[in-house]
Amino acid sequence: MTPAGEEFPTVNPSPLARSLGTVLITGGSSGLGAATVAAVRAAGGTPLVLDRNAPADGIDWERTDLADTAATAAAVERLVDRAGGTLDAVFTAAGVDACGPLDGVAAEQWENVVRVNLFGTAAVVRAALPALRASHGTVVTCASTLGLRALPDATAYCASKFGVVGFTRALAAETAGEVGVTLLVPGGMDTAFFDDRTPQYRPPADAKLNRPEDVAATVVFALSQPPGCQLRELVVCPSTEPSWP
Repeated sequence: MTPAGEEFPTVNPSPLARSLGTVLITGGSSGLGAATVAAVRAAGGTPLVLDRNAPADGIDWERTDLADTAATAAAVERLVDRAGGTLDAVFTAAGVDACGPLDGVAAEQWENVVRVNLFGTAAVVRAALPALRASHGTVVTCASTLGLRALPDATAYCASKFGVVGFTRALAAETAGEVGVTLLVPGGMDTAFFDDRTPQYRPPADAKLNRPEDVAATVVFALSQPPGCQLRELVVCPSTEPSWP
């Protein structure tokens, strides 16, 4: 009850000031990438996909290996051209791993993890920057809790994801006021990412993993922020995540 004659101002919730528009998603044919494609479509956006495999029907996409910087840049440019030169956001969901001790993983495999996860992320963002600057768009990069905490037998993955963390923080400083930048730090998810690992490198059978759909919802949330409002970093992990904090 308010005092007699006194009126409290009405506070209305702020509506979303940014529609999703056209969103380029790497790794969009499976896992978190595919879940984000579906979430973007459900929110009224138009997803574009970079992947080695075809995404869901009706999605414009380019087949590319993110380890190949020149091919990746050309694929981004073709997708943006077909979208009328407009791009509102990028989400770099694609990632690979090669588990094992440093001297037990072939050098080519080890370096490919860094090429895909780190150099591929940079290649996509670099190619997309002109369109993102024009639209004052948003970049969401995908690191990992293992980009903040190191574990044995994960030198390639940790090196790549620690690199994504540093790259994203520097990118945010470099493009402040021009492009929105969010660092997503996901924990374990229930996807096929672990399927080709030997048993000692898989989550235990009783592990509680996040659904990729739930993590995808946080990506859409970050992309939906009003201009000038930045979610700089998001950690999204199961409540029992062993690699966090």
